Amino acid sequence: MLSVQAAEAIILNLVKSLDSNQVEIVALEEANGRILAQPVTGKLDIPHWDNSAMDGYALRYQDVQNCSAEKPVTLEIVSEIAAGDRPQTEIQPGQAARIFTGAMLPPGTDTIVMQENTQRQGDRVLIRQSPQLQEFVRHQGAFYQAGTPLLAAGIKIGAAEIAVLATSQCTQLSVYRRPQVAILSTGDELVTPEQALQPGQIVDSNQYALASFVANNGGIPIKLGIIADRPTELKQAIAQAIASADLVLSTGGVSVGDYDYVERILTELGGTLHIRSVAVKPGKPLTVATFKDNNCLYFGIPGNPVSALVSCWRFVQPALKKLSGQFNYQPRFVSAKTRHDLQAGGTRETYLWGQLHLADGKYEFALAGGSHSSGNLINLAQTTGLAIVPVGQKLITAGEAVKVMLLD
Repeated sequence: MLSVQAAEAIILNLVKSLDSNQVEIVALEEANGRILAQPVTGKLDIPHWDNSAMDGYALRYQDVQNCSAEKPVTLEIVSEIAAGDRPQTEIQPGQAARIFTGAMLPPGTDTIVMQENTQRQGDRVLIRQSPQLQEFVRHQGAFYQAGTPLLAAGIKIGAAEIAVLATSQCTQLSVYRRPQVAILSTGDELVTPEQALQPGQIVDSNQYALASFVANNGGIPIKLGIIADRPTELKQAIAQAIASADLVLSTGGVSVGDYDYVERILTELGGTLHIRSVAVKPGKPLTVATFKDNNCLYFGIPGNPVSALVSCWRFVQPALKKLSGQFNYQPRFVSAKTRHDLQAGGTRETYLWGQLHLADGKYEFALAGGSHSSGNLINLAQTTGLAIVPVGQKLITAGEAVKVMLLD
């Protein structure tokens, strides 16, 4: 068995990221969740012009630099500027403009005094506190200068990036196409959630869970359904998956049982097997293969639903992220204090699922209740982290530090 780290290194070395020829142009409204294929450079300064950060009065600093509550300075109010207005009046010595948050500074002014430090008297205003020079002024280009890099290629576009792009009027974006991921479940015992369950049968949750996993990680799931444990049918389905997808996820058939045909079929189809098993629990049976005639990457993962998802989180997710063009594709880990004892066999790197919580600014890990069996997916719901018990260790006691893999 390979170590987890060795398996991860092999997988990521096999992944070939989508290149600049595999891009799409999308409108800003369609860009959420996509991966930028080219750097974005804005054509507008941000802020677009000098503007006020407060409701108050725009004035000349030299007029009020020595005022105080005991010795206020009186200025004439000669204009009023709301957000969206274009100032029409240049402010002269002894004058001020009533101004509101976000409004353009009028010519001749360099400072804002917020209204709480003033007293209005008709068309005059008393400035009762000396401001700092350029106080509450947001200067043109202070946040971003037109023509400089705005967003880098390889980042995933979310709400914050959408806001940045919108304010920069970047409405057409070059993004990588979404990887096509074929998903198939193997096993005579499997039925769909819509079918009536007969004695001895198992509902196939993997097809649905993995489709959700793929979509959440930027791929397009291609659900090929349940394939019976018959070599001819299975070979035909795997060949179809390899030909139609960038990445294939098959569940079941990768162990050493009499009905486990996947590795033999992959070899018959010209595949090179790079990984057969990993010293990890759950998820020891892991088949990873490539094919010389295309760039498809094949993952044969266990059929047990917990093993399938843990294998996806630990090994498939970084591969899918790298394939999709993301530069930040490595798994993320944090140190946390465990609230419960964490037990393992000691011979394999063990992943125990649960929830991460912040307490006084530090992470704590709460182990999911119930059995931690690879067949028990019930307590997998709401998992936010996988606590890791290293090889050679059988117990991490409550209150001790544990390394936890974050789940998106």
